Formats: sequence, C-alpha cells, structure tokens
Amino acid sequence: MRACGMLLPVSSLPSPYGIGALSKEAYEFVDTLKSAGQRYWQILPLGPTGYGDSPYQSFSAFAGNPYYIDLDALIEEKLLTAEECLQADFGGSKRYVSYDKVYLYRKALLEKAFQRWLEKTGKEKAKEIFRKNLLEETTEYCFYMALKDYFKGEAWILWEESVKLREAKAMEQLGRELNDQIMFYQFTQYQFQKQWDGLKKYANQQGIKIIGDIPIYVAFDSADAWAHPELFQFDETHMPSAVAGCPPDAFSATGQLWGNPLYRWDYHQQTGYAWWLKRMEYSFRLYDVVRVDHFRGFDEYYAIPYGHKTAEHGQWEKGPGIGIFRRMEEYFKTSSLPIIAEDLGFLTPSVLKLVEDSGFPGMKVLEFAFDSSGESIYLPHNYQKNCVVYTGTHDNDTLRGWFEKMPEQDKLMALEYINGRHGEGPWVNWDFIRLALASVADLAIIPVQDYIGLGSEARINEPSTLGNNWKWRLQEGELSDEICQKARRMARLYGRY
Repeated sequence: MRACGMLLPVSSLPSPYGIGALSKEAYEFVDTLKSAGQRYWQILPLGPTGYGDSPYQSFSAFAGNPYYIDLDALIEEKLLTAEECLQADFGGSKRYVSYDKVYLYRKALLEKAFQRWLEKTGKEKAKEIFRKNLLEETTEYCFYMALKDYFKGEAWILWEESVKLREAKAMEQLGRELNDQIMFYQFTQYQFQKQWDGLKKYANQQGIKIIGDIPIYVAFDSADAWAHPELFQFDETHMPSAVAGCPPDAFSATGQLWGNPLYRWDYHQQTGYAWWLKRMEYSFRLYDVVRVDHFRGFDEYYAIPYGHKTAEHGQWEKGPGIGIFRRMEEYFKTSSLPIIAEDLGFLTPSVLKLVEDSGFPGMKVLEFAFDSSGESIYLPHNYQKNCVVYTGTHDNDTLRGWFEKMPEQDKLMALEYINGRHGEGPWVNWDFIRLALASVADLAIIPVQDYIGLGSEARINEPSTLGNNWKWRLQEGELSDEICQKARRMARLYGRY
C-alpha cells in the first residue's frame, strides 16, 4: 500500500526543558501527522548518547535515552515539582539543544525523582519492578553506567583490569557498593520504557506507525562491548584487532574511521545469531518498522587495523550475508520482516543481490539524483515499487540548503526534470516533495524541515564533523495548519492517504 510519513528525531520536538521528549508535544506531533495525511513517523535511534551526542554511538543497544523522559509526567507523579524543572538551566535556546546543560540538569532532576520514587516504593518492591520490566541487557547497561560514574566517565577499556575483564570478585564487590547508583539507572530505563510504550500505543491508535533506526554496529564505549567481548574481534585483553569505517572516496581522501568494534561473525553464526535475535526483538518492540543503518556491512565490512589514524589501509571482509536474515525469518515466524535496508553509497553486485534476496525495501534519496550525467539510480524514473524515497535524510542538508548550494549545471538539470523555474524561493521544497510523493516508491518519507522550507541552519547532522550536530529543534506552530493541509492534499493526490 502506498503511504507517506515525516522524519523528525525525538530530540527535535519542542519542549520547555531543553530537548524534545516523550511529552505532550510528542503526542501533539502524532496528531499533526494524522491531520497531514501521514501514516509514518520516522525517528533516529533512541539509545543513550555519549561523546559527540550522536544517536549512532550509544552506550547500549538495549536502552533508551534518559534525555527523552518527560519531566512533566514526573511532576504529575509528584516525583518533581514544576518549580524545580523550570529553575533548571537547560541552555535557554528553543531552537538548538545545549547538550552540556541538558546532561547536567536533567540528570540532577532524575536523581531527585528517583530518590522520591524509592522512598514511596521501597527498595525491595523497586527491585521486583525492575526484574519484571527490564531486560538482562538493559540491566547490564545500568551497571555499566554506574561504573562509568565510579570511574569518572572513562570508557571501560581504561578501567581497572579486574573490572575491565569482568572478574567475578570485582563484579560482586562493585555490584554491592554501587547498588543505589545501578538502581537509579534502572529507574530511568523503567520510566523511559513506560513513557515510550504509551506514546507508541497512542501513535498506533491514531494510525501512525513508527519507523525506528538501528546502527549496524555498537559503540566501543558501550555496555554491549564490555559485557559481551566474545561477540567482537577482541584479543585476550579485550582490545580490538580491527575497527569499522569506510575507505577513501570522492568525499574523503582518507576515508572514515568510525572506530566501532567489528563482529566475530563466525561466533554469531555458531550461536544461531542469538544476540542479533535479541537485538531485533527489542527493536521490533520499540518500533513498527526498523531501518538498519549501513546495510552493506552484512554483505562485506571494511576492517581497519586498530590504532591506525585514518581509514586508508583497511580491507574488505566477508559478512554473514543472507543467512542472518533467514535465521530472523525462522525465529520471528515470518517471511516479511519489517525492515528497511539503508543501502546508500557504493553498491557492489553482491550488495545489490543481498538486498534483492532479503526482499527489504532499499532507499532512494532525491538529493543524490541530480548530476549532469542524468543516469543516477536515484532519479525517480529508475525506481521500482519496493523502495522508500526520501528528499534527504538526517545526514543530508535540507532541500532548500542543498538546492542553494548546487552547482549551476546540476541545478539546471534538476529544474528541467521537475519542470521548475530558475531561481530560488519557497517553491523549490514543494516541487521536490511532489516528485517524491508522485514516484512509484511504496513509501515516501520527507523531513519536517523540507515541508517547512528551512535552510541549512536546520540541518540535523553533517557526517565526519563534531560540534553542531543533532541540535536542531522544531518550534511550536512552525509546522502550521496550512502546511499540514497542503501535505494532506498532496498525499491524497498521489494515492498515499
């Protein structure tokens, strides 16, 4: 069935507390999507973020970001007061997230809420609640974060040897010593999970499905890597032998050095992909559809020797291929897994075959379509139905920003393709949105910024840079009724609503 949706990270929602959250503004956005004739809300990964604030470098693949906990809900539970929340310094900007302020003041408020909740609930009942509601892997994250606090924020690879290697005596001793701090993190996960479940249920009741996003790799500084070193290409001291990245290309002369640990795919295969089944089961609980980032890594992955300063001297290694997805189909008892394959970038014949064999829809991005050759696979006349078309993703400039920076020759080609006018103005975003919605792609996802017609100041992320990413936020009323009604008419016109 043809459908359309909007892309907006949870962090980009309006809120009075410095960052978007699972608050009334999230419920209002669901209502906005419904009024605009949309059927999908695509978000970014929900995991807790660390250095660089990237949702693609999370402390756990099995935990939610405490930043997204709705403080107003804690006020209603009488765990916080309105005055305490309003007095906190979240940075003062409604347009951009101030992560350093959010980290300091939200954590202090959540610790206060936890102490009050614990006094009301009692420690034994609290432990029972956590046992019933949290996965073992989520509890590992809570222990991990308590240890990070204990070691003053250092990554696990720098901890004392006995803790780094998870020796039983050290684990037992620190488990007792840090019990209250572990329970604090369990409290944040319990609250996140409860609030997310409520929001997702509401969205589904309104006819809105959630498209989530998971990175193929986990972060090196993560509970996953610390608690399960057997899953990764580590030596006996738990140091990586190689790390993830991308080779040099036209965009980067030295490639991209991501630094994520690489999987021991032979071990995963021997265990029947047990860890991946848990991860996908958790993801399918959070989301209705899962977009898997860097899908080509399942076919071949780029391995860079650990310690290298650039990605220039890596090599391609064979991934698990279709076997991992056949195992998922068997486990979940379906031949139609709700997965979108992020298949962007340089695609080899074997990657194309993997996407085809999986049956998952791939991605088409209009901002990649227009060059003077006129032969791009991202031009809509080259699409097949089983794909998801985007004007741009979170890694791209906004439509307006992209169009304004286009080389003149490419711009002329794009204008001719859309039968548009030469010049710049608010019309350009709707012309490209129309092109996406009119395409044969089963699903069209448009970033909210493109519907509004915002420029480069509203960009979410610029890959391989630090400092200004993941900060942009939607303002109240910015996605106006007029825009929503136009979006609804276009969705209906092109059979997507």
